[in-house]
Amino acid sequence: MTERLPEQNLTARSFFRYPPIGQENWEYAYACAEARVLETAFLPRGVFVDMANAESFAAAVELLSGSEYAIEADADSAAIETMLLERRSAVRAWFADLMPSKETVMLMRSREDFANMRLAIRRVVTERPLGLDYSDDGCVPAEEFEEIFEQEEYTRLPDYLQDGVEAAVLAYYENKDIRQIDHAIDRVEAAWRVRRAIETGCVFCLSLGRLQIDIHNLRTLMRLKAADRTERGHFLPDGFVERETFIQGLDTAYEALAALFFATPYAELLDEAQSYFRAEQSFLRLEQKCDDHLMGFLKTTRQIAAGPQPVVAYLLTKEAEIRTMRMMLVGKKNGLSPKLMLDRLGHWM
Repeated sequence: MTERLPEQNLTARSFFRYPPIGQENWEYAYACAEARVLETAFLPRGVFVDMANAESFAAAVELLSGSEYAIEADADSAAIETMLLERRSAVRAWFADLMPSKETVMLMRSREDFANMRLAIRRVVTERPLGLDYSDDGCVPAEEFEEIFEQEEYTRLPDYLQDGVEAAVLAYYENKDIRQIDHAIDRVEAAWRVRRAIETGCVFCLSLGRLQIDIHNLRTLMRLKAADRTERGHFLPDGFVERETFIQGLDTAYEALAALFFATPYAELLDEAQSYFRAEQSFLRLEQKCDDHLMGFLKTTRQIAAGPQPVVAYLLTKEAEIRTMRMMLVGKKNGLSPKLMLDRLGHWM
């Protein structure tokens, strides 16, 4: 096992805005160079602003005519989704082929394994057909998921997924609340990512995992408060901010949340998110600010000349661009107001 990382002990008070990202590794020189070139093809924010303000879906699609997202003006929702999934699968395949570290590839691909597992368990406990519509971007081939869950041969799954299956099923049958499946899997996935980052000695992966835990807890805090719920077990451990701070936030007035988190990088985020929620009864600004903070962290990898950090950052940023494109195309297709789309559009682009 790799020596314990000093970054494991950091709290949100140990840095001003973003946690450390680790050192350079020239084994990744070629991969970084390719990622730097591809970054120049990211769509600027202005394209998405123009799409939101376009008078129709056809006018919005016309703005994409010279990009990889070009699509017919009469495309239906299924065609949009197919095109976007193809773009996402392509960038993930590029990442898997290019990365020297298969451990890092596994960490990224496992995200789809957990997503597939959520879907399969939900269908099992609700006695619905298991289906074949699982993502093939994970470590476990999509066609195996139905067979594994149909025959209950969970030992064929990686250890981290076996733990997730057990935790999710037990959590569901406590009171047959399907929401407990997601909460249980969230806990298993977050803990596993932190543990794997520590074991492999990857500072960047550890910082990324812990930052994502903080963001999960921020979203959970705002949603629990809005629903006037007090389930303290929904907050995940191992983030930079102690769980107790989020628990205290449940009993704190909205206007005092920023003060509660004043010593963390999230005070401004919460201040804007709660102000928008109280005015609009919407979490759009919360989602925007959380995405912006994560993307801001990924941008700090630009100071690294060579290493896994810029390549992982490119993958996650490209996936964020694809999600933004989905929001814009589906929003225009369904006649959402430009204000709603612009309120959700991040500033990181």
